[in-house]
Amino acid sequence: MGPPGEKGDKGLKGFDGPVGLRGKAGATCDCGRYRKVVGKLDVNLGRLTNTVKFLKNVVLGLKEDKERHYLLVKESKKFREASMNCKLRGGTLAMPKTSDINRLMTGYITQAGLTRVYVGLQAQSKDTDGNGGGYIYVDSSPLQEFSAWTPEEQLHSRLSSNTSSSCVELHSTGTWNNVECEATLFFICEFPKSQGKGGVPASTSQ
Repeated sequence: MGPPGEKGDKGLKGFDGPVGLRGKAGATCDCGRYRKVVGKLDVNLGRLTNTVKFLKNVVLGLKEDKERHYLLVKESKKFREASMNCKLRGGTLAMPKTSDINRLMTGYITQAGLTRVYVGLQAQSKDTDGNGGGYIYVDSSPLQEFSAWTPEEQLHSRLSSNTSSSCVELHSTGTWNNVECEATLFFICEFPKSQGKGGVPASTSQ
């Protein structure tokens, strides 16, 4: 027998084979069972959410609205020191820009058994041309529609807004008073929820 020859060309594709036998039917989905499991997970998730809220509001002493967390800091500090303390925690001095926020903060003060705290509002001095003046929040926005001055303080706020030494305290009655910025008071910080995607502030130690 001689040596093997060279490899030949590939042949044509053959015919398709016959169709195979039909397989058995699959198992029926027990969807009701899984719906119950998912339902229980939803309930547990709701309980966990409530627990987290309890921890934030009771254990950590936080208050909150739709957009912000609020923390009452029981450390007596001057206005500037209080403002810096809030910044170090990742927030600012609380700004009662609406009646709802003012009411929430007032309840916070009352619940803590306090009578007054610093808020993030301060008189702005006029420049040499007589421009400026009035009150501004710590985020540099001006005091506009809402205010909670007592009648006496309403007049005083107009007279004292020429000096930057006048800061604002919130009383447990819900009213605002002018106070010297060198006075040492407790204070409330606020933290936007967006910075922590709904979480707690960076630092809540008091």
